[in-house]
Amino acid sequence: MLEAMKTKIVFSEKCLSYGSWHIESPERVRRAYEILKEKGYEFITPEPAAEEDLLKVHSREYLQKLKKGLVEDVDTPAYENIYEYARLAAGAAILAAKVNGFSFMRPPGHHAGIKGAALGAYTLGFCYINNVAVAVRHLGKPALILDIDGHHGNGTQEIFLGDKNVVYVSLHRYPHYPGTGYTSEKNCLNYPLPANCGDELYIKTLKEALTRISAEKFEVVAVSAGFDAHAGDLASLGLTEKCYREIGKIIGALKKPTFFVLEGGYSGENIGKDIDQMLKGLEERS
Repeated sequence: MLEAMKTKIVFSEKCLSYGSWHIESPERVRRAYEILKEKGYEFITPEPAAEEDLLKVHSREYLQKLKKGLVEDVDTPAYENIYEYARLAAGAAILAAKVNGFSFMRPPGHHAGIKGAALGAYTLGFCYINNVAVAVRHLGKPALILDIDGHHGNGTQEIFLGDKNVVYVSLHRYPHYPGTGYTSEKNCLNYPLPANCGDELYIKTLKEALTRISAEKFEVVAVSAGFDAHAGDLASLGLTEKCYREIGKIIGALKKPTFFVLEGGYSGENIGKDIDQMLKGLEERS
């Protein structure tokens, strides 16, 4: 019999209902879901985020455009009902924050800024609503946002730059899309890494980054959990399943309430295995 994992997975099959032709496809989530289900995780169902929560992060004008199907670029299609899908993903992030769970939903969010594309980026990078930002603002507690996606979370940085209640830490490939995150600014600590840098340099950098932050600065850890830094993925840093287990251990050692929000990663097989390893690492140390 499989040992039950403590971390609950927040998921709704509704997120599989659109964009089958896109690289940010339902299949990446469907395959990972099958793996996590086989591993014995408990799944819970989210409700859509309230508009008042979205307005704590995004401008009213931007949300109106999103509702009307007027948000679109070469990466980020104006799918029918995308506002509702994005609102459900944001609601899942809020629920994950409440139960210290893993929001396993699409679309992702960390490239979405206050009014759309952020910090001069030319697209929204598959994102519509910044899910992790919505959840952090909903909680209203001092937070460490740790972004392990292979791309810099330019939207998250734009939203929280100068916010005294939030420290944002991002490890990402540079130079690479969205072209931001080369240097740190105020409360946003950026660690650009070369392509295929490998597990050892990544873990060393993560440990160094976290030693710079006093535990008194935050009460909760929010992880923008992208897996496209896995070897061979879109923003490959050459990471392996073993690395994600070590990432989980490092996060668990912080001894703080922690939740995760899915960002990128385009191999469902890798996503499922990496999430499992990371959460096992987390529970070994927490």
